Amino acid sequence: MLLFVILALLAVNTLLSKPNGARGIDPGQRVPPFAVPLAQGNLTGDADTAVRAGAGARVAACAERGAQILNICQLYERGPVVLALFVDAGSCPRVLDDLQALRPSFPGVQFAGVALRADRGHLRRLAAEKGLTFPLGLDRSGKLLVLYRMASCPQVTFIYPGGVVQSPALLQRVSRPELRAHVAALVAAARARGWQPPGRAG
Repeated sequence: MLLFVILALLAVNTLLSKPNGARGIDPGQRVPPFAVPLAQGNLTGDADTAVRAGAGARVAACAERGAQILNICQLYERGPVVLALFVDAGSCPRVLDDLQALRPSFPGVQFAGVALRADRGHLRRLAAEKGLTFPLGLDRSGKLLVLYRMASCPQVTFIYPGGVVQSPALLQRVSRPELRAHVAALVAAARARGWQPPGRAG
């Protein structure tokens, strides 16, 4: 069993470290919809990535709402989104520390993380140890790996209110000041488009 886990991790790492042409969703493009169970909850199931109901999908992903669901549509309806996709191995989860550290400085910005093919028990412990105050989702089948053109680990996407990508995704973990600069640029660009952080005007 241990050998199988090691081989699986090596396969994922190889996929994410090889040049495969992937680079995240292009700026100006709308992010694909998805809804995944929250790692901290008890809901089970694979990611719902249906654009609309029908063709085997009971409901569209954007319609999957609930206290135990991380829904990207629900997030970008509330404000700008900083979304980190990562594999729960190696140094990748350290991006969660960065998001947690920056979150209080950016009111109204929706920070979220989604772990691909991860162990839920470990994710729960990780969230507790890091004191996460933003949603952490679980994509146990790894659908978002292809859907979001994941090129590396972690991959951070910056999304305008309404769901359009603002800038190229970060394809590796960067310094905290650099990440702060990217989030500040997202906020400034969102404000130029008419969004206002809560409690602020003008």
